Amino acid sequence: MDHVQFFKCLSDETRLSIVMLIAENEEQCVCDLTDKLQLSQPKISRHLALLRSSGLLNDRRQKQWVYYSLNPQLPEWCFEILNTLKRSNVPVLFDPSALSIQSHCE
Repeated sequence: MDHVQFFKCLSDETRLSIVMLIAENEEQCVCDLTDKLQLSQPKISRHLALLRSSGLLNDRRQKQWVYYSLNPQLPEWCFEILNTLKRSNVPVLFDPSALSIQSHCE
């Protein structure tokens, strides 16, 4: 992933919110993201598909659920930027207090 592609992925507020939630929680399923972001499942899934196809996210299936995580093969500078954003409490669509909500996909 190059710098331009990385920042294009994060240039959309919904995608930034998704990536920040995943970065904070290590892994999220679609149902968690729809609940936390209060957006429709098709909208979340469309953004997840773009993030996955760009190489920013990985996915794994567990029964009927699909869980998303940051691609561990991302360059170190990507993780450094995401960690800086986490520390700065960058304002995004979600309420930061919602980060500790238990998964609804169990």
